[in-house]
Amino acid sequence: MRQRNIKNLDEKLRQNSRFLVEDPAQHKGSWARVFGNDNPIYLEIGCGKGQFIMKRAASCPSANYIAIEGQSNVALRALEKAQAEGMDYFEAGELAGIYLNFSDPWPKARHFKRRLTYRQRLLNYKKVLGRDGFVEFKTDNDGLFEFSLEEIQEAGLEITEVTGDLHSEEYESKDFTTEYEDRFSKAGKNINYVKFK
Repeated sequence: MRQRNIKNLDEKLRQNSRFLVEDPAQHKGSWARVFGNDNPIYLEIGCGKGQFIMKRAASCPSANYIAIEGQSNVALRALEKAQAEGMDYFEAGELAGIYLNFSDPWPKARHFKRRLTYRQRLLNYKKVLGRDGFVEFKTDNDGLFEFSLEEIQEAGLEITEVTGDLHSEEYESKDFTTEYEDRFSKAGKNINYVKFK
């Protein structure tokens, strides 16, 4: 869903900069220092407005969370929520988990390498995960889900949980939802989910 332009976007981002890392590449291998502790670090790629990552952080204050969002106007909404609540960027083994929630499906066949579940990206995720690290992927797009399952297999990764209808089954991940997920689920759309390592 396209977001409206936000007036004075840059100024508003600066006002919420407490939770913004402007040059994440400089922290590669030293994210524990950014947080000031050795707690496990989890990453959400494509955080949208931040609902999922905020729920995760609230439920587990003994972990550290990083969220990435490519659209500045969407990222602002996530930063504002964080403020209200008070792969080139990571070394091998630095992350405990990665969340991929409702990523752009890039439906045209020629764009398959842009998908966040393309096998080379999956192998890059594996490099930055610790020994017990995992990736969780959720999508409403059945075609992207099928593609992703094939890519996981081709990359030689192990699937530990998988379902084509997350909200009808007992998985912890259904307790931590995104804004899109809530909307899709209420409309009766199935939510595909896979956890792998």
